[in-house]
Amino acid sequence: MRADTIARNYAEALLSLATKADNRDGFGAMIRDVAHAMENTETLRRFLESPRVSAAEKQALLTKAFGDRVPRLFLRFLQKLVANRRQMLIPEIAVEYSNLVDEAEGRLHADVTVASPLDEAAATELGATLSRKVGKTIVPHVSVDPAIMGGVVVKVGDTVMDGSVRRRLALLAHRIRSGTHA
Repeated sequence: MRADTIARNYAEALLSLATKADNRDGFGAMIRDVAHAMENTETLRRFLESPRVSAAEKQALLTKAFGDRVPRLFLRFLQKLVANRRQMLIPEIAVEYSNLVDEAEGRLHADVTVASPLDEAAATELGATLSRKVGKTIVPHVSVDPAIMGGVVVKVGDTVMDGSVRRRLALLAHRIRSGTHA
């Protein structure tokens, strides 16, 4: 089985536990924190991936580190990952978990490109406008590219909506060259 499929299966299990505990956001923050620690702490990563350290030792360390700091269900989930030798998938599980929560709550992420930086209010309004047009909650991830000259380019999944001035000028130039009228 592929690693991404395995990660998604574990993420589904974690989502089920989080829903049972009525704590989707909290479990999401915890799995992201553990993933972040693994990605940024070489000692932790080496410890978790080492075949020389037994699963029992790894589980004991998790209990000592997280014991009363995280819900028991979450700790048991981490321990099960270690028991099944899947602890190195935690970063992928965190990503899959976020995707599953977004799906469950009807949220979509959009890559939004603008020609000049947006202030907070404009970015919020853009997100609200996109949400109305798409019919789902859109979380915009804004980047700036002066090459589009103006307007906005929005990518949601495989769909690209290009309302840039650059595209409009290219279409106008094409129409002029081909002799067609707007």
